[in-house]
Amino acid sequence: MSRRGGGGRRPDSRRDQPTQAPAPSFQRGGGGAAGPRGRGRQGQRGGAGRGSHSGSGAAPSSPHTASTSTAPAPSSPSVSASASAPSSSSVSTLVEETEQKLTLAAPAAATLPPSSSQAMRFPVRPGFGTVGKKCVVRANHFMVQLAERDIHHYDVSITPEVTSKKINRQIISQLINLYRLTHLGERMPAYDGMKSIYTAGPLPFESKEFIIKLPDSDPRPSSSTRPRRERQFRVVIRLASKPDLYTLQQFLLRRHFEAPYEVIQVLDVVLRAAPSEKHTVVGRSFFSTDLGPVGQLGDGVEYWRGYFQSLRPTQMGLSLNIDVSARSFYEPILVTEFVQYYCRDLSRPLSDQVRLKVKKALKGIKVVLTHMEYNKSYKITGISSEPMSRLMFTDDNATRLSVVQYFRQRYNIGLQFTSLPALVAGSEARPIYLPMELSRIAAGQRYTKRLNERQVTALLRATCQRPRDREANIRMMARTNAYNEDTLVNKEFGIQVADGLTSVDARILPAPMLKYHETGREASVNPGFGQWNMINKKMFNGGRVEVWTCVNFSTRLNRDVPFQFCQGLVDMCNSKGMVFNPRPVIPISSSNPNQIEKALVDVHNRTAQQGKQLQMLIIILPDVSGSYGRIKRVCETELGIVSQCCQPRQASRLNMQYFENVALKINVKVGGRNTVLVDAVQKRIPLVTDRPTIIFGADVTHPQPGEDSSPSIAAVVASMDWPEVTKYRGLVSAQAHHEEIIQDLYKSTQDPQRGLVHGGMIRELLIAFRRSTNFKPHRIIFYRDGVSEGQFSQVLLHEMNAIRQACASLEEGYAPPVTFVVVQKRHHTRLFPADHNRRDLTDRSGNILPGTVVDTHICHPTEFDFYLNSHAGIQGTSRPTHYHVLYDENRFTADGLQVLTNNLFPPAYYAHLAAFRARYYIEDETSAGGSTGGSRSTAERSLAIRPLPVIKDNVKDVMFYC
Repeated sequence: MSRRGGGGRRPDSRRDQPTQAPAPSFQRGGGGAAGPRGRGRQGQRGGAGRGSHSGSGAAPSSPHTASTSTAPAPSSPSVSASASAPSSSSVSTLVEETEQKLTLAAPAAATLPPSSSQAMRFPVRPGFGTVGKKCVVRANHFMVQLAERDIHHYDVSITPEVTSKKINRQIISQLINLYRLTHLGERMPAYDGMKSIYTAGPLPFESKEFIIKLPDSDPRPSSSTRPRRERQFRVVIRLASKPDLYTLQQFLLRRHFEAPYEVIQVLDVVLRAAPSEKHTVVGRSFFSTDLGPVGQLGDGVEYWRGYFQSLRPTQMGLSLNIDVSARSFYEPILVTEFVQYYCRDLSRPLSDQVRLKVKKALKGIKVVLTHMEYNKSYKITGISSEPMSRLMFTDDNATRLSVVQYFRQRYNIGLQFTSLPALVAGSEARPIYLPMELSRIAAGQRYTKRLNERQVTALLRATCQRPRDREANIRMMARTNAYNEDTLVNKEFGIQVADGLTSVDARILPAPMLKYHETGREASVNPGFGQWNMINKKMFNGGRVEVWTCVNFSTRLNRDVPFQFCQGLVDMCNSKGMVFNPRPVIPISSSNPNQIEKALVDVHNRTAQQGKQLQMLIIILPDVSGSYGRIKRVCETELGIVSQCCQPRQASRLNMQYFENVALKINVKVGGRNTVLVDAVQKRIPLVTDRPTIIFGADVTHPQPGEDSSPSIAAVVASMDWPEVTKYRGLVSAQAHHEEIIQDLYKSTQDPQRGLVHGGMIRELLIAFRRSTNFKPHRIIFYRDGVSEGQFSQVLLHEMNAIRQACASLEEGYAPPVTFVVVQKRHHTRLFPADHNRRDLTDRSGNILPGTVVDTHICHPTEFDFYLNSHAGIQGTSRPTHYHVLYDENRFTADGLQVLTNNLFPPAYYAHLAAFRARYYIEDETSAGGSTGGSRSTAERSLAIRPLPVIKDNVKDVMFYC
């Protein structure tokens, strides 16, 4: 190497009123109670040659996020809305009132278990469900038994401060080895790698200081002239608290409503201590080349197998949730081999475009030099702009020479790829140049950048496991961990982990009866195994398409294929109940895939010249992927065109099943309904069809890892028909990078002329529901996707407050009862058939049947939650969705909410689709992958937020995101 100088229910006053709203619009003025929007919310450097230097540095570690302590209430409190006008002063008090609504204690205080006054209470379980066919499934939860132990928590302070958990563990491990039998009173502590130590009994002191010496990290071997140096650390251990196992026992026995997360944290650290020493830790998961075969993802990336582990309180007691998983890592290959994935010919200089890609791909990773007698590692900060043959620097003797000359003179190494740039390490003031061909990527580094489509496909293919195989792998992983043979776990802390998966009582809910048009040979159908088709059926409401055309961007299709495809598609649409004009408004055309925007504008203009508005544009995509997002952005935000994109490979087959699938998508995009629930039409859905009810779905999608400049995108959809509840209008909004709380649910601005102006997505959707149905919603059901348990209280308080403000801004005293349900897909609970050979209890893929619901055993000890597998598995192991009710003014029964949720096409999924569609609108303006370099503060990211392009009104009126 070379060196040179130089991110409550309120009493429903309308229960006895007729469902018809008295007026076709919300009354202006008035409002309930509201308030201000609250927020609840390394490397080393060295040089070669004479007088080599060394130093170290590390990036700050991610802030530790603690779970929000929560405690349930037996029921939602009854609260009336005030009748004050929605002035700025009334709006300014809504946060306080909402918080009171969400935290009021129930009247019979003597019958309630004790709970912290600071805890936000979530509804208790209203009972267990009874509907459906009973069965037994197995869950990847391993029950945990505890012995009595006197747990002590000690704070640990290490000076000088170390940010590497690995080094921290080495220091504490050295301390335990030296002093366990003496100063530690024979205790074996459990260390979390940061600031805490836990013991199963008191240490012989309340505070003590230790001096610990570790060998220096300098990898050079010691000699008689240069003995190996040591680093000295001052470790101070002080008593912090005494977590009480009794509080956990009382919580699990349902005698206390607040989960003692501090105690659970202690036990979790104990169970994670041994694997944290042996494996690479990523969040709550462990990965290692010892845990399964390594696989190739291409482009210098591989995957390692591993497992997720988390301790959870459940109805049966403590449970250890274990699931198998995989994660991408850099391959430990020479950098030149890595660069060859971007540029095959290394004998020529890299183009500017390739050089930037390589720089982005390599920045931040560690490399190990291969020409040294010892392993010296460096963290890459960039690559040089010049090739090594022309890259000059001044050495320690003030001599100007190139990197190529330096390595020939200093190490007698003739560099082969002199046209390549050098890797740059060190600081900007004192850069260090490293030849790519002498630098090997250090093993065990996580690949945190965005995987490309091929890599994602390879990872999914490699890790997709049928239920039988996944269950077997989970069992094997649990046996390999051998918790009960671990001295710290079993002997010291008295923890025992069950050997097998937990058997759980479940029920299979009946599939909803679906209604189609009466003119079809089958006017209704009861789906079997979660699957059905459109044979002998017609759409319940067929849409009408008079003005349409088609543009083909594929260059490989026969010139007649677009015409044949459109003819077949139109015929299918008409046969299924749509009214689809067989003649396009302008001739079907083929266009250059490199001029997509020009072609779309041309189609729009030619249609407009005829005085018509396109209702549907059918697009056959280019042969090369990557243009879909640009097409959608131009159509939906610039031209106001609703489009249906088709893959050229599928279009060329002229397949009837494909025509049918596309026809169903087109129908909902032009305002039709493919099918409705029989119970909805007959108004037999409890707490939905008895009075006008609006159902919301909400989600926030965050940028891929490394995309520091991209905002997070919030999406909210809401049902626009009642009682059918099938049409959902969608709205999207950009917000701060990785901000989880939806900021645009309600907003208000002060206008000099108009005064206080109300806005926001909830308000707009409530108004749209009124216009669409001529009813104002008497009830709100809000499905919120993507919230972790640690964010429950914060998200509920802020977003319920926004819902209240939006309602209050529309009409005096308007505060319909709300049920707020969190929808979680990103969890690690998996359900397996108790008998994989029982065909009546498994679907074709070997998964549990659609409609399988679990609200016992592995669910929360007291709160209202359940796991529901709504859909049939296609490949791999189905992931049940976890629903957790955070607020319920509508007082759902367990059966009522479970059956409703199973019967609805999940609105939270529609929100998910809408949010991902909006990401396409901005991806041209932001990084498509990899870090933009340098972390930025939240405030800086917030300032950089650009509003999303506005979706045209005619597009917004239909389910364009499907």
